[in-house]
Amino acid sequence: MQDSKSTNQQPRRGFLQGLVATAAGVTLAAPAMAKPAASPATVHLDAAKWSPRNRELVAAMIARNGSASKNYSAKRKPYAVFDWDNTSIMNDCEEALLIYQINHLAFKLTPAEFSATIRQNVPVGNFTADYKNAAGKVLDLESICTDLDSDYAYLHANYKGLAGSRSLEEIMETPQFQDFRAKLYFLYEAVNDTHGVNVGYPWVIYFFANMTVAEVSALAEASNDANLGMGLSKIKFTSPASLPGVAGVITTSHFQGIRLCTEVATLMDTFRQNGFDVYVSTASLEDVVAVFATNPKYGYHVKRENVLGLRLEQNGDVYKNAYRKDWPLNWGPGKTVVIKRELVAKKGYGPIFVAGDSDGDYDMLRDFKETEIGLVVNRLKKGKIGELSKAAADAAKEANPRFLLQGRQESTGNWLPVETTLKLGKTAPALLG
Repeated sequence: MQDSKSTNQQPRRGFLQGLVATAAGVTLAAPAMAKPAASPATVHLDAAKWSPRNRELVAAMIARNGSASKNYSAKRKPYAVFDWDNTSIMNDCEEALLIYQINHLAFKLTPAEFSATIRQNVPVGNFTADYKNAAGKVLDLESICTDLDSDYAYLHANYKGLAGSRSLEEIMETPQFQDFRAKLYFLYEAVNDTHGVNVGYPWVIYFFANMTVAEVSALAEASNDANLGMGLSKIKFTSPASLPGVAGVITTSHFQGIRLCTEVATLMDTFRQNGFDVYVSTASLEDVVAVFATNPKYGYHVKRENVLGLRLEQNGDVYKNAYRKDWPLNWGPGKTVVIKRELVAKKGYGPIFVAGDSDGDYDMLRDFKETEIGLVVNRLKKGKIGELSKAAADAAKEANPRFLLQGRQESTGNWLPVETTLKLGKTAPALLG
């Protein structure tokens, strides 16, 4: 999830094996300004995608600290931590999975369980003023949930994948399904933007309740593959006027599609080739991101034990609709807590490199004295991550900046060889939000 998504004015939530050595790779000697003490590392970073300055500074950092350096110790391996959604990939795999789950009615909840889940830990009352129906009325939790209760009861009774006999294709043509899809995704956005990630992020993964880890992993892989084949575009869901229910007609939007970020995958490979360890810190369900980060066909090659994210309580290998006790919410300050608990406590030192894109990554980008570079994927965000983006922009001419800003093009998902970003639907790039 976008670790990397937007809440309360805050942003929310394989490529070919030969890519590293061929099309995406050019060999960089560490730049002269770095003056490494040992032989320069071999660094494969795509000159067509990286800002030249960022590319040089990252290469110099690897040369100074990697296995080619005279000061390198395999007993004290440097390590890098990457956010996942909108940093290591384009867009958010947890949000994409929610839409995929809805479109395939992939739930193992009775109507009573579903009714309880959509209300679980969500404060009653109105959502923020942005969450209105077509008539301009600000909506509240109960009105949306009442409509969803009715929709899900119908779908559960009629869809053959649940308790009925009708095909998915038939069900998707019904007003109940169209209402369900629009209002459930509307509810996801409303919960996060009104009540924040502490409520919204656990809430969305409760829909995996009663599924096994293997079932959710298979669902995540199917969603990944489907979204990788989609065009990157903003799509709208509008509930049918023929079924207004209590809440009335609503419209919500979703940024559809996912892209591999080969620039990050190549950087991860380069880190490992130069003696660094690589970790992922995500605000999506850990097992969902592990499918993406570890499956060789996606090209990232992260070890399963190196993926840190949100966790649910389990009954054996079956998920429960309860957040894992004594496990921090891995977002914002929680990411720092998890890194300290799981990595610093064992290694005795913090990450040398951190990459992120949102307020959820702000803390881990700046909290460790050992971090030489914090790379911010530029999404033109304000808030806390906007502060780090500005710090990076202000340090554009410094020899050893603490933060770097890396631009991308949202219509393709590709990084650009500049610090500026071209937003989807825009014609002019921008440096800051």
